[in-house]
Amino acid sequence: MIDEITMKLLKEVADLDALPTGAYNLRANGKGAGRNTTANIDIVTKEDKPGIDIYIKPGTKHESVHIPVIISETGLKDLVYNDFYVGEDADVVIIAGCGIHNCGGSLSQHDGIHTFHLAKNAKLRYVEKHYGEGDGRGKQVMNPTTVVHLDEGASMEMETTQIAGIDDTIRITRGDLKAGASLVVHEKIMTTGDQKAKTDFIVELNGEGSSANLISRSVAKEHSFQEFISDIRGNAPCAGHSECDAILMDQGVVSASPRLTAADLDAALIHEAAIGKIAGEQLDKLMTLGLTREEAEEQIVNGFLS
Repeated sequence: MIDEITMKLLKEVADLDALPTGAYNLRANGKGAGRNTTANIDIVTKEDKPGIDIYIKPGTKHESVHIPVIISETGLKDLVYNDFYVGEDADVVIIAGCGIHNCGGSLSQHDGIHTFHLAKNAKLRYVEKHYGEGDGRGKQVMNPTTVVHLDEGASMEMETTQIAGIDDTIRITRGDLKAGASLVVHEKIMTTGDQKAKTDFIVELNGEGSSANLISRSVAKEHSFQEFISDIRGNAPCAGHSECDAILMDQGVVSASPRLTAADLDAALIHEAAIGKIAGEQLDKLMTLGLTREEAEEQIVNGFLS
């Protein structure tokens, strides 16, 4: 029986009103709380460390896997290692996410190390959302690590979102791409209060025709701090692009540190960064329509992060 808190967190991190159909693995308070497999997708518990292995058969199409993690105990520190093996020519969606409900006085933390192995010409859309809530006495901490190995012609699109309730986070992404492989990352982050968020990308473009596109949009409110680090390494004829676009509000601070390394004459690498406050003309335009300044700011931020 899933309690009300778990269902609320599932809605926040995976847009679920009930347990999903198809393949899924639900982890709650450091333990397995539900699992289902299909003819094409198998989920196996690791024997040497906490976590699961997910095997998706070659040629699998139009299927999804949900792997939400829920923490509702204060003081719990959860660590998992999940490995995903996506077979040749498969085209699937994996929906992850972690929700923490902490109404105690101790820190609650989830660290997830997700490693993706995509075979030749496999396609994957990976959606990950982090959410925290509590009464302010204990912190909510999440440290996701994503490691991506893309074989020839494989493609992966990541959508990562953290817009509420996470006090501290270090978000690490590592990738290596063979010929013709592509990686697209869309990151959305909002911090408030004294929250801190660090993003750290390193992508190795090793194959001819490989490409990476890293896009981060963030909002830093109140006294929060964000750091964005990107390192794209072009080791073959390839295309790489990273973009950090941030809005500062109140006394928020954002630091962006791009690095591009071209080790091939035909490596085309680009970085863009823009950090600043909301434009005054945007506020004025919305306020002439009857919105208060606070309402106008909220609408601009919501549109920026949508």
